[in-house]
Amino acid sequence: MALRLLNIGFGSMVSASRILAVVSPDSAPIKRLIQESRERGTAIDATFGRKTRAVLVMDTDHVILSALTPEALSARLNGREASAAEEEEA
Repeated sequence: MALRLLNIGFGSMVSASRILAVVSPDSAPIKRLIQESRERGTAIDATFGRKTRAVLVMDTDHVILSALTPEALSARLNGREASAAEEEEA
């Protein structure tokens, strides 16, 4: 099986096979998950100072923050290009 990398924005990549979930950061349980991950040192901020729009939960117990929307990441994961409205990378 070949390593498949997913571009999560601004040149950052993650292994697509290690992703357990891609969720929105708006709910209280996800905010707690992010905070606990930061305290454990397993949070990776790949937003480059932008607003966090998606949280990737990895099978390695890492939590990765992305400036792309969950919809845009899903589109990239499924091999199709997301629309400009989905990406909102700027």
